[in-house]
Amino acid sequence: MIQIPYINLAEQWKNEREELLPILDTILGSGQYIGGQEVSRFEESAAKFCGVKYAVALNSGTDALVFGLSALGVRPGDEVITPPNSFIASTAAIVHLKAIPVFVDVSEDQNIDPSKIEEAITKKTKAIMAVHLTGRIAAMKEIISIADKHGIPVIEDAAQSIGSKYDNKLSGSIGKIGCFSTHPLKNLNACGDGGFLTTNDEAIYKQISNFRNHGLIDRNTVEYFGYVSRMDTLQAAILNYRLEHLPALIEKRRSNAAKYRNLLDSKNVFIPEDKSFEFNTYHTFVIQVDKRDELKKYLLEKGIETSIHYPIPIHLQPASRNLGYKKSDFPVTEKQAERILTLPINQYLKEEEIIKVAETVNQFYQ
Repeated sequence: MIQIPYINLAEQWKNEREELLPILDTILGSGQYIGGQEVSRFEESAAKFCGVKYAVALNSGTDALVFGLSALGVRPGDEVITPPNSFIASTAAIVHLKAIPVFVDVSEDQNIDPSKIEEAITKKTKAIMAVHLTGRIAAMKEIISIADKHGIPVIEDAAQSIGSKYDNKLSGSIGKIGCFSTHPLKNLNACGDGGFLTTNDEAIYKQISNFRNHGLIDRNTVEYFGYVSRMDTLQAAILNYRLEHLPALIEKRRSNAAKYRNLLDSKNVFIPEDKSFEFNTYHTFVIQVDKRDELKKYLLEKGIETSIHYPIPIHLQPASRNLGYKKSDFPVTEKQAERILTLPINQYLKEEEIIKVAETVNQFYQ
């Protein structure tokens, strides 16, 4: 029986129910289910929170990546540099545009290794997609420097990093475009799929604002054929409520992470360092350990639920078989895939539960 769940959405609803129900009732009673004031308010609030001029609310973080890459001019046959250890959506967005994902191995913190990017650049390289995995922003100073040198735009897959900072710059504000998910498992979560895109470029903002709604410039005129990727009004209202509470949620997750760092035995458990210029929001708390699968089973027997993000690198997925990669191409990624384990970090954990998780991990290795 699970005593300490990996995530606790039921507890989130229990805590929010009294305040959220009247908001949902108002939306459902209004008949305004697509667009409207709640969506506009979310876009304004999200842009302000992320430190940019514009945000476009969308149906998913994946659509944000697809539309963002398209706005950067990525076309069939172009190449996009990205790491192979992300969630599959990062690479899928590239493939959906009939472009070619070019993988680059990662550093010990699981983010793309900037020292290996330049050698992957060719005349076909159209963009660099940095993925801010676990809530830690990738090494954007080095990445932007390389990108500027070669005249290549950077798109941030910021799905896991809302509120994170790098040199006091907010996630989604450093590259040309930032792409966020509001999937139920994210720190800023809707009660269904959702996402948004951030940018300081007005032309990109206007293009994607139309593109998400069939390409309509008014009710009867289509400027170009677009897609349907609108955020539901109901989800926007939920996100408006939760965005106000996000700073407190992030602080709790950071506090939980600090407790883990103090309690876990560093002889057996590797936790990437939080550097002085990083502000990690801990979408996930990932440790790297030997005997990972045995540890995961042992924790489950003790009532502790964990997860793995992600056990099979993208270049080794069946869907990637035509990309030409093989096992051993990215040794750091592949080694980490065998050692990574995600511990519960959700904001509803009690201190005694964090102590129990850490002590159980330590006991396994004793």
